[in-house]
Amino acid sequence: MQNVDKVFYLSKFTAINYQLFKMNSRSEQLEAFGRLLDIMDDLREKCPWDQKQTLQTLRHLTLEEVYELSDALLQEDLEEIKKELGDVLLHLVFYAKIGSEKGSFDIGDVINSLNEKLIFRHPHIYGDVEVNDEEEVKQNWEKLKLKEGNKSVLSGVTKGTPSLIKAFRIQDKVKGIGFEFANAEDAWKKVDEELAEFHAETDLEKKEQELGDVFFSLVNYARISGINPDSALEKTNNKFIARFQKMENLALEKNLNLADLSLAEMDELWEDAKKNE
Repeated sequence: MQNVDKVFYLSKFTAINYQLFKMNSRSEQLEAFGRLLDIMDDLREKCPWDQKQTLQTLRHLTLEEVYELSDALLQEDLEEIKKELGDVLLHLVFYAKIGSEKGSFDIGDVINSLNEKLIFRHPHIYGDVEVNDEEEVKQNWEKLKLKEGNKSVLSGVTKGTPSLIKAFRIQDKVKGIGFEFANAEDAWKKVDEELAEFHAETDLEKKEQELGDVFFSLVNYARISGINPDSALEKTNNKFIARFQKMENLALEKNLNLADLSLAEMDELWEDAKKNE
């Protein structure tokens, strides 16, 4: 291929890619958001299903959408992330629409409140406060939350948060005021201490409490080490599911019924499944 032809095809490919990945301008983004609000108005007025929804009926659906977004984020599937973000955004707009119907708030109030909070909690950007690193930003954040009327550093930890995530959030928040192990090595000593207490306990109820302490200290060690324990566990869950399903397929190929196999036989299939990953 001659150089002229190469330039032509390269230019054509670049133009196609530009069309595929062209970012929307700020005015186009605002127009798209306005269209979403118009569609939400139409759905609330004309769709029987949308008309029946309340704050409570949407709640569990919102949780499902957030978990689906979480799965897409773990997979780093950008196309799926885009779709799931849309589903979550729909729910946020829906809640604001219901709020406006109750005469309490609308999406503008939601966004303005968020804007004011972000400005107030970033005095190093919008004020004269100076910070040296991320940790000082987080410490200021927690102190400013107390100024806003929160009675406790932990008041922002919701009761409905899954336990593993809640432990991480608790530890991260108290770190903001300096309640933290000096390093990961010290945090691991706490894990060893809690494991010893767990093994020494014989009463089942107390043993359960000690196991909770073990989990809490492991989360703390992971956090200080820069590992998100929820992401780590979810990746292991997904790995186990994929490996076990491969094991089921291997058993099927050999005309074997897993339930009829001994643990040693299943373990052999498990190792075969690992080899095929």
